[in-house]
Amino acid sequence: MIFQEIREKVKLFIYDSRDIVLKLFRISSVIVALIAVLSILYFHGFNITSEENKVITIILRVAFGYFVIKYLVRLLFSLQPLKDFKNSLFEGVLILLVVLNASFAFLFDWELIHHLGQFLNIENINWFFAVGIQLYFVLILVNEVGRAGSRLSSFNLSPPAMLIGSFFILILFGSGLLVLPEMTSSGESMPYFDALFTSISASCVTGLIVVDTATYFSLKGQMVIMLLIQLGGLNIISFASVFALIARRGIGLKHQSMLQESLNAESLSASSSLFRQIFLFSMLIEIAGAVLIFFSWKDIPEVGATSDKIFYSIFHSISAFNNAGFSVFSNGLFEEGVRNAYTLHLVIALLIILGGIGFTTMRDLFSFSRIKERYQKSWRSLRIDTKLSLYSAAILILSGFVVFYVFEVNNTLKDASIWGQVVGALFQSVTTRTAGFNTVDVGALAKPALIFSIFLMFIGASPGSTGGGIKTNTFAIIILGAWSTARGKPRLELFKRTIPYDLLNKAFLIFFISICFIALGIFGLAISEPDKSLIALSYEEVSAFCTAGLSTGITADLSTTGRVIIMLSMFLGRVGILSLAFALGRNTKVHDYKYPKASLLIG
Repeated sequence: MIFQEIREKVKLFIYDSRDIVLKLFRISSVIVALIAVLSILYFHGFNITSEENKVITIILRVAFGYFVIKYLVRLLFSLQPLKDFKNSLFEGVLILLVVLNASFAFLFDWELIHHLGQFLNIENINWFFAVGIQLYFVLILVNEVGRAGSRLSSFNLSPPAMLIGSFFILILFGSGLLVLPEMTSSGESMPYFDALFTSISASCVTGLIVVDTATYFSLKGQMVIMLLIQLGGLNIISFASVFALIARRGIGLKHQSMLQESLNAESLSASSSLFRQIFLFSMLIEIAGAVLIFFSWKDIPEVGATSDKIFYSIFHSISAFNNAGFSVFSNGLFEEGVRNAYTLHLVIALLIILGGIGFTTMRDLFSFSRIKERYQKSWRSLRIDTKLSLYSAAILILSGFVVFYVFEVNNTLKDASIWGQVVGALFQSVTTRTAGFNTVDVGALAKPALIFSIFLMFIGASPGSTGGGIKTNTFAIIILGAWSTARGKPRLELFKRTIPYDLLNKAFLIFFISICFIALGIFGLAISEPDKSLIALSYEEVSAFCTAGLSTGITADLSTTGRVIIMLSMFLGRVGILSLAFALGRNTKVHDYKYPKASLLIG
């Protein structure tokens, strides 16, 4: 009671300075956190000396001391300190552990964290504790990104501009990390041009590489690539929404509109709830995939250590679900010992399919509320775009399987068992559309299989997914329009619904622009790479623009000009089609008048 009275008197005394003090803390915390994070990056990115290690340790201790003071002051000014403590439980527990550990070490020369690790039987608990502190500084910057994300509506930028800008920043951030010496296994800085290529490929979830991911990069470098894949796959702007939600500051109408177009949501209000489900589904599927992959290593003696199995499982699960195609094996899944791990291939194929069917489809299929609604109302069925995505994916996978099996059973699959040939043909059909993994030598594929691969890569995955291409629904609408025109039907009809002709016009525009970009890319590669075959260059360009990531093996041998063309293709293929979709989704001015019909000769 006495403590509460003293606390109230102190609050009344300092109330007038509350806003000023908290504002100064907010501004200074960004600076302190930035210095701390830069120090952490320097620590992990360079081979530092003992003196530099001491300086970094001092910086982090001072920074952490600052945030302890800030945390206590914030609780002091809070009108509901207990509630604020619960909302920042991670921060409070971490600060409490650090303060207690430092106090026991100073007074009794007894480290609380070390003995806590012994009690819990956790080895290297000090390492985990240090990682937790570093993560704390990163989360502070993440919180500031959340503040910025919640204020997106105040910027006079169109959704396409924000989308392109977000990927541009992510790519620069990734390339800046990859050039750090400790990111490579040799300890030498990676050439920036190669780092930029790798960052674009990872951020745009493509998978084309100019260096061997398995041998060139250290564990730290591979973790950076994995982070870029995750951020690029789920869309960096969507992650900005997470930060805004974490910061409990909501999402502006412009930001919701952007999410609605990006995620194919039904309404503005549904976009933020859809993203929460997307984030949840993605994390759960990636965790489940990593667990299944972990148990798949038992048949692969090349992956021995448990720590390697854990990291390889997480890396391949994230890469597969985000349809990236990056692997920590030099030859991908064609690596000796891995090429015959058919259980692993099926798990990765399942992750690719789940990542490629689209988030709205995933929600329609797996959301508890949707399942409950269909159970209670028997007349309710799956959404039209869900049905179209599922049917399109099934037809493409089946047709790809038949083509690969027929043309490769006596070629790249001839040394495999019957079960291996079936799994190999199925896997190539699944991965070719957008994922970029390979269980066969792509350069040795028969020409019919290569040509059909180009067709599959061009179509790509479903709308609102992590994959690329013009999207299955776009291609399906074009085919439906052509079929309706050939039959002389005045309307487009699908699943007893009429499809508006403006959707057909948008589909044709996406198709036409994609063909033009790809044709220009092939033309440029033909000029810069005269020694390469046209089919190999066409395969490379379609793979880059449609973010598939498969290659006949010529990526690393491309000239500087050729690599620039591929980088631009990856970037435009990832953000260009999405930006075009944003632009097409905007309201257009409708005029009440119309000109008389014209008669033209066609054909």
